[in-house]
Amino acid sequence: MSTATTEPNATGTAYRPLRESELAQADSIFRLAFGTFIGLPDPLRFAETADCVRTRWAADPQAAFAGLVNGRVAGSVFATNWGSVAFLGPLTVHPDYWDRGLGSLLMEPVVERFTAWGGTMQGLFTFAQSPKHIELYRKFGFWPRHLTAIMRKPVRRADPTPGWMACSELSGAEEPTVLAMCRDLTDGVYEGLDLSAELTRAHLHGETVLLMDGWSVVGMAVCHLGAGTEAGEDVLLVKFGAVRPGPGAGERFERLLDACEDLAAERGLGIVEAGTNLARTEAYRRMIARGFRTCLQGVAMHRLDHRGYSHPESYVIDDWR
Repeated sequence: MSTATTEPNATGTAYRPLRESELAQADSIFRLAFGTFIGLPDPLRFAETADCVRTRWAADPQAAFAGLVNGRVAGSVFATNWGSVAFLGPLTVHPDYWDRGLGSLLMEPVVERFTAWGGTMQGLFTFAQSPKHIELYRKFGFWPRHLTAIMRKPVRRADPTPGWMACSELSGAEEPTVLAMCRDLTDGVYEGLDLSAELTRAHLHGETVLLMDGWSVVGMAVCHLGAGTEAGEDVLLVKFGAVRPGPGAGERFERLLDACEDLAAERGLGIVEAGTNLARTEAYRRMIARGFRTCLQGVAMHRLDHRGYSHPESYVIDDWR
């Protein structure tokens, strides 16, 4: 089935690429759906100043799809490509159309896109307590593995961490070399993992922290900053962070966490938010020790039950919501 469009089926549902003119509607459905599911008194206040729809659409409009009921937008889904890693989300359907098969229909173009990208690790983040969500994704080959903790800590840095810089400080001539070093770093974390697209877009949403050892990048963190991004007001969100594997990785990871907190302090933000899969036991323990506490817990589902980079020796932060 083509990802460009599909004809309405017997229930009047169909999908096609999500259009820019529909982003406000998709954003409203996103908030209403999640706010209703978790029981907010005013569901439309879900995520408030954060923007997870326009940012995902802008990242790759060809990987954003609208679910239609009788020709009207009733849901949406987004897919993200990080080289050998691909994940989907958010997938949302207007509550008026729950249990009508629209979620399953929206999975079709995502799975097709994953196949075209050819990554070896495919996954998503969903509600661990919801059999309905687990079963939807299981039908498409995704299996629940370990919990993922979305964690927060207040910014309390007094003494700046040495040895890091912001990507925006690089000259134009330096950027290609640094991007290549970042690709080498992520490839060492998991073969083919490539955050180049996130790095080049980071200036639109925030900043990239570079942990340096001389003129070598030994850690990186793509950060969204404040309202209008995926972070929300007063928040620095680490979209992805990782350090060079091997001896000293734990200490590098702690320095990277401190550098992100330094950046938040510099930009006048009060909270650092970062998530890690609980299969990454050492990363989780070090985050707890540095004051991070879980504010949201879900489960990572992996297609073909592939562990990817979620294992005890992996010092990785990522956000698949």
